[in-house]
Amino acid sequence: MRGRRLLDTALAPFRSPEARRLALIFAVVYFAQGMWGLPVQAITLTLKERFGYTAGRVATLFSITNTPWLVKPVYGLLSDGVPLFGRRRQSYFVLTSGLAALAGFALGSLDAHTPLVITALFTAMGLGLAFTDVLTDALMVENGKRLRLTGGFQAVQWASIYAASIAVGVAGGMLTEHHELRLAFFGAAVFPTLSFLMACVFIREPRVRREAGQFRRTWTAIRGSIRSRDLWVVAGFIVFWTFSPSLGTPLFYYQTDTLKFSQQFIGTLFSLSAAGSVVGALAYGGLSRVLPLKWLLNAAIGLGVLSTLAYLSYATPISAVLIDTGAGCIGMVATLAFLDLAAKASPKQAEGTFFALLMSVYNAGTQGSQIVGGWLYDSLGYATLILISAAFTALCWFIVPAVRVEQIEARAAREARAAD
Repeated sequence: MRGRRLLDTALAPFRSPEARRLALIFAVVYFAQGMWGLPVQAITLTLKERFGYTAGRVATLFSITNTPWLVKPVYGLLSDGVPLFGRRRQSYFVLTSGLAALAGFALGSLDAHTPLVITALFTAMGLGLAFTDVLTDALMVENGKRLRLTGGFQAVQWASIYAASIAVGVAGGMLTEHHELRLAFFGAAVFPTLSFLMACVFIREPRVRREAGQFRRTWTAIRGSIRSRDLWVVAGFIVFWTFSPSLGTPLFYYQTDTLKFSQQFIGTLFSLSAAGSVVGALAYGGLSRVLPLKWLLNAAIGLGVLSTLAYLSYATPISAVLIDTGAGCIGMVATLAFLDLAAKASPKQAEGTFFALLMSVYNAGTQGSQIVGGWLYDSLGYATLILISAAFTALCWFIVPAVRVEQIEARAAREARAAD
């Protein structure tokens, strides 16, 4: 009987109409964000073949375009403390999703694409999406902690973003194979438009008045929370996890130059990895309801080490399919465990700012890992890069005891009970 209750809890977390409406919003917005990756494969091939970029230079360029994701606390601070047109989230949502759509359509309209133009407009598109992401996450933390659904909501978000990635892999591979960079940009621009419509129709929040000193009070509360030990330990834990040298761009070069995979097959592999991520996200949505977060974090680290080492056997189409699919599933469970920890560590009344801060740390670690991974591949080779990456992941086990995960979960549970 107890097992049946646990299964019901895991599989049916969205029982209320409010929870289902929020889950729908998060699903649509994150699907739109996932489609931002549609031109990435075509951009990478263009930079590699037309402009002669190495793996390290390509990784560096994409790190520049991802810069807006590193200053997300600024967006959170604005939405937390400076209401726009009487709304804390919705008005900003409309403006920033519109910016992302316009930048994407501008890229699609150009006849020629230089590295400078791609960098500038793709960065502007990233700015709109990053701000939209912060607003969505603020809604997720505010409502997820109250409804005890931070893990479930994030599972929906990331299942959606990787469902989009399935389409990105297949369509992106096809577009890259036929050198249709402009069409890839147009396709990516369609989906922020959907976020724009969602913001207009489905986001509901009470009107608030801008009062003198409101921003100062918000900033004062944030400064007080910054002294929290838990916040900085969680931030350090996240950056150490994400800074494991990335296989992303180096794997593309290894697939193209060493294994001689076609661009269509590389796109298909990306889709299979994304499909594995969807499975991992859905699994985490259930596991987060019935298993302690500390257990999930330790398991995720161990599985991450194994999935990274598996890339030493990445040599044939069959091994590529199996490894990419499995790594997608394992990587998603690990990512959601860390994001769940970040959501539960975010203090009340400044959810947008602090979750954005922790996600900026996450993104900074990810971008740093991509740059380091690209240069390590260029200088030391594929196998050495994998061993270094696996070693960094394993070192995370030594940090888990310092995080005090049980205390963070207990505090989040108390806040949820107080909200009831």
